[in-house]
Amino acid sequence: MFDNLFKPEHLLIILVICLLIFGPSKLPGLGKGLGEAFRGFKDGIKGGTETPSDAAQRQDAASKSETIPPPINPR
Repeated sequence: MFDNLFKPEHLLIILVICLLIFGPSKLPGLGKGLGEAFRGFKDGIKGGTETPSDAAQRQDAASKSETIPPPINPR
């Protein structure tokens, strides 16, 4: 039933559906949140060897590299 589930054609269809649902502007944020969730899960499985200050430094570095333009206010 689940043979050849992740063929390139299927992944392309999934990507198109995600674009239609979330829009191209929200996909990077969605991917970032998903990556952070997987990273947190993996750290939790390993036993959480990272200290809170290390996590804060990593988050600060990520926020500095990301620039978001201010919203346009039409009048």
